[in-house]
Amino acid sequence: MNRCWIGCAALVLVLLSLGCARRIETEHEEEGITVTSWGDHYEIFAEADPLVVGRVSKSHTHVTTLDSFPPLREGIVTAVLRDERGGEEMFRRDRALRDGIFSVEIKPSRAGVFDLAFRVESAAGTELIPSGRVRVGEGDSAGLLVAPPHYGPRDTPPVPVPEGEPISFLKEQQWRTAFATDWATLGTVAQGVRGPARIRAAAGGEALLTAPLDGVVSVGTRAHVGMDVGRGMTVFQIASRPGSDRSIEAIRSDLEVARARLDRLEELLKVEAVSRAEVEEARASVRTLTAEHRGVSGEGSRVSVRSPISGRIAEVLVVPGQAVSAGMPLGRVVRSKPLWVEVALSPPSAGLLAQGVSGLIVYPPGDETPLELGSNQVRLVSRSPEVSRETGSVLTTLEVTTDLQLRPGATVDAEILLPGRARGVVLPASAVVDDGGVPVVYLQVEGETFVRREVRALATQGNRVVVEGVVPGVRVVTLGGAAIRRAALLRTGPPEGHVH
Repeated sequence: MNRCWIGCAALVLVLLSLGCARRIETEHEEEGITVTSWGDHYEIFAEADPLVVGRVSKSHTHVTTLDSFPPLREGIVTAVLRDERGGEEMFRRDRALRDGIFSVEIKPSRAGVFDLAFRVESAAGTELIPSGRVRVGEGDSAGLLVAPPHYGPRDTPPVPVPEGEPISFLKEQQWRTAFATDWATLGTVAQGVRGPARIRAAAGGEALLTAPLDGVVSVGTRAHVGMDVGRGMTVFQIASRPGSDRSIEAIRSDLEVARARLDRLEELLKVEAVSRAEVEEARASVRTLTAEHRGVSGEGSRVSVRSPISGRIAEVLVVPGQAVSAGMPLGRVVRSKPLWVEVALSPPSAGLLAQGVSGLIVYPPGDETPLELGSNQVRLVSRSPEVSRETGSVLTTLEVTTDLQLRPGATVDAEILLPGRARGVVLPASAVVDDGGVPVVYLQVEGETFVRREVRALATQGNRVVVEGVVPGVRVVTLGGAAIRRAALLRTGPPEGHVH
C-alpha cells in the first residue's frame, strides 16, 4: 500500500515537473518578440528571442518583396536599434538562411527602450522599415516588445488590428502560391450592366466585292486576308472572256443606270438625305461598269474591282486563275473602326440604359486584360424594341470609335457603365472569395496570421468591387484568399509553425 502511494506520489511529482517545465518553456516563448511591418517595397515578419544586453538574440527575419510577393533571395538585411537621442546599433546579415529568411544575430550592448527598424538592400531597392519599439533587458530581465509597429498605410493614422479567429498561413505557403496583399482604400466605381456580346462592323463599314461580269480572276491579283485597302483601291482584276453572257449593250445600259443613280445620290448627299457610304458605293459601281465596258468593247482586257470603303480584307473567296460568273462574291472588306458591340442584356438591365452610358468595359476571351473605354469613346446606337424569343434578352448596340484590337465576329463579355457611381472600400475582385455561397475576404493581422470577414458587394466595375464589411486601412489578401480558405478547412488543430 505504502509502495503504491509512494509510486503514485512520484508519478504526480514527475507530471508536475513536466507541467512546470512546459509552462516555463511557454512563458519563455511568449517573451519572444514577433513583429510584422510593411514598407513600400518589402514586408518584414521577424521572430526574435528576447533582447538582453550581451546576449545573442537570433531574429529569423522573413522578407517578402511586394512587387510580386516572392521571398527575397539575395540582399542585405540589417536590424537597427535606435535610442531616443539618435544613437544606433546595427546588426547586419548579407546572406539568406533560406529563400526569404535572414537569420540576423542581435547582440545589444545597452539596456533601455529602442526603436526597432529593419533596413533591406536588394535589387528591388533600399528601404528602412520601422518595426515598433522594444525594451532591451539585462541579467534576468528579458527584453519585450513595448509598442507594436504601425498598422495601416504609411503617413496615415494607425487603424485597429482586425480581430477574429486566427487562421495560420505560413510564409512558406504564401511563397509557393499566387499570393498578394494590399491596404484597403476608399474609392468609387461606376455601376454597370453586363452581358455576352459580339463585335461586328458598323453599318456601312462592310462591303462585299462581286464579279461584274463573267471572266477569270487575273493572275496578278494579290489580295489576302488582313490586307489594308483604301477607298477606291483595286482589290481584284477580272479578265473578260469572249462569249460572256453579258453583252456590251447590257453593260452600257447598266452603266447609264449607275451614272444616273450616282447623280441622284450626290444631290441627296448635299442635303444629308443619304449616307456618304451609299454615295461611295455608287461611285465604285460606276467605275467598275466603266472598266467593264472598256474591256468588252476592246478598250481594255481587264476589269478592276475596287473597294468602296477603307478597311481590311476580311475574306478572299477566289484564287488567281479561277473562272467566275457575273455577281459571284470575290471577297469582303470591313472597317476596323468604328465597330459595333452588340450586347445581350436582361430586360431590367436594358431599362437602366435610359440613364445614359458613361463607358464600356470589354472582357476579351481568356485571361487578357479588360479594355476600358470612356464616355467619349462609346455611343449608344440602339436598344431592340422587343425581347428575343430565343434568348429572352434585349439586344443593345453601342458604337466604339477607338481601335478595340478585336476582330469583327469575336464573342466577348461586355459591361456597359452607367452614370451613377458607388463609393466605399474598393478591392480587386480577386480579393472576394466564395465561401460556401458567402462572399468573404481575408485580412492579414500579422505575417502568418489572418482573419475571415464576410462582406457584401455594393457595386462592380471591371475587376474592382466596392464592398461593405471592411474598414479602410486594414491589410487585405487581394490574391490567394482561396488558398487560405483551404488551409482553414484542412486545419485539425493548432498550427505547428515552421522549422528554422
